[in-house]
Amino acid sequence: MEKHITAPLKESDIKDLKAGDYVYITGMIYTARDAAHKRMYETIGEHKELPIKMQDTVIYYMGPSPARQGRPMIGKGKRSQAVKDAIVRNKAVYFAAIGGAGALLSQRIKSSEVIAYDDLGTEAIRRLEVEDFPVIVVIDSEGTDLYEQAAKKYCK
Repeated sequence: MEKHITAPLKESDIKDLKAGDYVYITGMIYTARDAAHKRMYETIGEHKELPIKMQDTVIYYMGPSPARQGRPMIGKGKRSQAVKDAIVRNKAVYFAAIGGAGALLSQRIKSSEVIAYDDLGTEAIRRLEVEDFPVIVVIDSEGTDLYEQAAKKYCK
Protein backbone atom coordinates (compact mmCIF):
# COMPACT_ATOMS: atom_id res chain seq x y z
CA MET A 1 0.00 0.00 0.00
CA GLU A 2 1.21 3.54 -0.75
CA LYS A 3 1.01 6.15 2.01
CA HIS A 4 2.01 9.79 2.44
CA ILE A 5 3.00 10.92 5.95
CA THR A 6 4.38 14.06 7.57
CA ALA A 7 7.37 14.06 9.91
CA PRO A 8 7.52 14.31 12.84
CA LEU A 9 5.21 11.32 12.96
CA LYS A 10 2.04 10.88 14.96
CA GLU A 11 1.37 7.73 16.96
CA SER A 12 -1.54 6.95 14.62
CA ASP A 13 0.82 7.14 11.60
CA ILE A 14 3.18 4.62 13.16
CA LYS A 15 0.37 2.25 14.14
CA ASP A 16 -1.12 2.33 10.61
CA LEU A 17 2.16 1.51 8.85
CA LYS A 18 2.64 -2.14 7.93
CA ALA A 19 5.69 -4.03 6.69
CA GLY A 20 5.81 -3.70 2.91
CA ASP A 21 4.05 -0.32 2.72
CA TYR A 22 5.54 2.22 0.32
CA VAL A 23 5.76 5.52 2.17
CA TYR A 24 6.52 9.08 1.08
CA ILE A 25 7.75 11.27 3.94
CA THR A 26 7.42 15.06 3.91
CA GLY A 27 8.74 17.22 6.73
CA MET A 28 11.76 17.23 9.03
CA ILE A 29 13.92 14.15 9.51
CA TYR A 30 17.39 13.77 11.04
CA THR A 31 20.54 11.95 10.00
CA ALA A 32 22.68 10.10 12.52
CA ARG A 33 25.47 7.60 11.87
CA ASP A 34 27.57 5.40 14.12
CA ALA A 35 29.64 8.17 15.74
CA ALA A 36 26.52 10.24 16.49
CA HIS A 37 24.69 7.19 17.87
CA LYS A 38 27.67 6.43 20.11
CA ARG A 39 27.72 9.99 21.41
CA MET A 40 23.96 9.98 22.04
CA TYR A 41 24.29 6.67 23.89
CA GLU A 42 27.01 8.17 26.08
CA THR A 43 24.86 11.27 26.67
CA ILE A 44 21.97 9.11 27.88
CA GLY A 45 24.36 7.23 30.17
CA GLU A 46 25.42 10.56 31.67
CA HIS A 47 21.73 11.46 32.23
CA LYS A 48 22.08 14.52 29.99
CA GLU A 49 19.66 15.86 27.40
CA LEU A 50 20.00 14.67 23.81
CA PRO A 51 20.47 17.27 21.06
CA ILE A 52 17.26 16.16 19.35
CA LYS A 53 13.87 15.00 20.58
CA MET A 54 13.62 11.29 19.82
CA GLN A 55 9.87 10.80 20.29
CA ASP A 56 8.09 10.67 16.90
CA THR A 57 11.32 11.61 15.09
CA VAL A 58 12.56 9.94 11.91
CA ILE A 59 16.28 9.12 12.14
CA TYR A 60 17.79 8.44 8.72
CA TYR A 61 20.88 6.27 8.94
CA MET A 62 22.58 7.32 5.75
CA GLY A 63 26.06 7.46 4.32
CA PRO A 64 28.37 10.33 5.21
CA SER A 65 26.62 13.62 4.49
CA PRO A 66 27.41 15.31 2.32
CA ALA A 67 28.48 12.16 0.50
CA ARG A 68 32.11 11.71 -0.47
CA GLN A 69 32.71 12.50 -4.13
CA GLY A 70 31.38 9.63 -6.24
CA ARG A 71 30.47 7.47 -3.21
CA PRO A 72 26.83 7.98 -2.18
CA MET A 73 25.76 5.42 0.44
CA ILE A 74 22.27 4.91 1.79
CA GLY A 75 20.58 2.93 4.53
CA LYS A 76 21.06 -0.25 6.50
CA GLY A 77 19.76 -3.74 6.06
CA LYS A 78 18.59 -6.50 8.35
CA ARG A 79 18.12 -5.65 12.03
CA SER A 80 18.95 -7.87 15.01
CA GLN A 81 16.27 -9.41 17.22
CA ALA A 82 17.20 -6.93 19.98
CA VAL A 83 16.49 -4.02 17.62
CA LYS A 84 13.20 -5.58 16.51
CA ASP A 85 12.20 -6.04 20.14
CA ALA A 86 13.02 -2.37 20.81
CA ILE A 87 10.91 -1.31 17.81
CA VAL A 88 7.88 -3.17 19.21
CA ARG A 89 8.52 -2.03 22.80
CA ASN A 90 8.82 1.62 21.75
CA LYS A 91 5.98 1.47 19.19
CA ALA A 92 8.34 2.51 16.43
CA VAL A 93 8.81 1.61 12.78
CA TYR A 94 11.90 0.83 10.70
CA PHE A 95 12.04 2.26 7.18
CA ALA A 96 14.52 1.41 4.45
CA ALA A 97 15.47 3.60 1.53
CA ILE A 98 16.62 2.04 -1.71
CA GLY A 99 20.35 1.38 -1.40
CA GLY A 100 22.62 2.85 -4.06
CA ALA A 101 20.06 5.48 -5.06
CA GLY A 102 21.60 8.35 -3.10
CA ALA A 103 21.66 10.74 -6.03
CA LEU A 104 17.95 10.22 -6.71
CA LEU A 105 16.99 10.39 -3.03
CA SER A 106 18.98 13.61 -2.58
CA GLN A 107 16.56 15.31 -5.00
CA ARG A 108 13.89 14.90 -2.31
CA ILE A 109 15.98 16.84 0.25
CA LYS A 110 14.98 20.51 0.23
CA SER A 111 17.42 21.71 2.92
CA SER A 112 20.13 20.34 5.19
CA GLU A 113 21.59 21.85 8.35
CA VAL A 114 24.06 20.51 10.92
CA ILE A 115 22.38 20.77 14.31
CA ALA A 116 24.65 18.73 16.60
CA TYR A 117 28.11 17.21 16.86
CA ASP A 118 29.64 19.41 14.16
CA ASP A 119 33.05 18.05 15.19
CA LEU A 120 32.05 14.67 13.71
CA GLY A 121 32.17 16.11 10.18
CA THR A 122 30.19 13.95 7.77
CA GLU A 123 28.77 11.99 10.73
CA ALA A 124 27.31 15.07 12.46
CA ILE A 125 23.57 15.11 13.12
CA ARG A 126 21.76 16.99 10.35
CA ARG A 127 18.19 18.18 10.11
CA LEU A 128 16.80 17.53 6.65
CA GLU A 129 13.67 19.02 5.20
CA VAL A 130 12.31 16.42 2.78
CA GLU A 131 9.42 16.26 0.36
CA ASP A 132 7.91 12.94 -0.74
CA PHE A 133 11.03 11.07 0.40
CA PRO A 134 10.44 7.43 -0.69
CA VAL A 135 10.95 4.60 1.82
CA ILE A 136 9.57 1.15 2.50
CA VAL A 137 8.37 -0.09 5.89
CA VAL A 138 10.67 -3.00 6.71
CA ILE A 139 9.71 -3.60 10.35
CA ASP A 140 6.37 -2.34 11.59
CA SER A 141 5.35 -1.50 15.15
CA GLU A 142 4.06 -5.05 15.65
CA GLY A 143 7.43 -6.58 14.72
CA THR A 144 6.52 -7.88 11.27
CA ASP A 145 9.76 -7.98 9.24
CA LEU A 146 9.53 -7.57 5.46
CA TYR A 147 13.00 -9.07 4.93
CA GLU A 148 12.01 -12.26 6.77
CA GLN A 149 8.68 -12.48 4.93
CA ALA A 150 10.40 -12.09 1.55
CA ALA A 151 13.05 -14.70 2.41
CA LYS A 152 10.35 -17.22 3.40
CA LYS A 153 8.50 -16.68 0.12
CA TYR A 154 11.72 -17.02 -1.89
CA CYS A 155 12.78 -20.21 -0.10
CA LYS A 156 9.48 -22.02 -0.83
